[in-house]
Amino acid sequence: MANEKKPVERKFVDVKSGKETKNVAAEGVDGKTPKARANGMRIFAVLLWLLAIAAEVVVIALINGILYLTGDAMIWMIAGIVLDLILVVAGAFLWKKANRIDPASEKNKVKFFLWNNMGVIAAVIAFFPLVLILLNNKELDAKTKKIVSVVATIALIAAVGLSIDYNPVSAEDLEAAKEAAILQNDGDAYWTQWGKSYHFDPDCHTLMRSKTVYKGTIEEAFEANRTDPCDFCAGGKEAKEQNQ
Repeated sequence: MANEKKPVERKFVDVKSGKETKNVAAEGVDGKTPKARANGMRIFAVLLWLLAIAAEVVVIALINGILYLTGDAMIWMIAGIVLDLILVVAGAFLWKKANRIDPASEKNKVKFFLWNNMGVIAAVIAFFPLVLILLNNKELDAKTKKIVSVVATIALIAAVGLSIDYNPVSAEDLEAAKEAAILQNDGDAYWTQWGKSYHFDPDCHTLMRSKTVYKGTIEEAFEANRTDPCDFCAGGKEAKEQNQ
């Protein structure tokens, strides 16, 4: 037909080796230790959060006049708050990624909740005391207090918002996905740069218009934040409805 779209020449990129092939899935490479990698990310995340708290302490010292730096004190305070925000969000990003590689079990509800909200807890610790001290401070001039308080409040809101894991996964979710991947496609998963889902069929019609398709294990799909099964080829909502 005249209006029929031509098929896209796709390339498959193996996320481990980085090798590319056209219209054929690349071979995977074994040897990863997900738990060890996740633990390394968590340690680095905690170090970033400790540095964020240190930045907060420096800003508080400037506010209370304990620390003196040459130049405009307000600029130093704002710079410290921005640094605090960067460190908090970077730590939260690593922590969330580690939780997708090595998620907590839902069997322990308290641990599961805390484990998936450590970034939010760190954000509150790194900013809430600072905001309180600013609001109660009577030594700063009115202009500096107002500007720095607004910046700190915005940073607190941004840190919390960016640290929330809006789609936490559990160890049970990962195990179920691994079992399904082995049954349906020998453990392979496919995803795209912008899509939110993982696929088991490289020729799924939802992938046919994507020029680049990534191939890896289901664990690598989760690490890439592709934790939603495709509705058509990976047992998602549509597939479940068809089987009922």
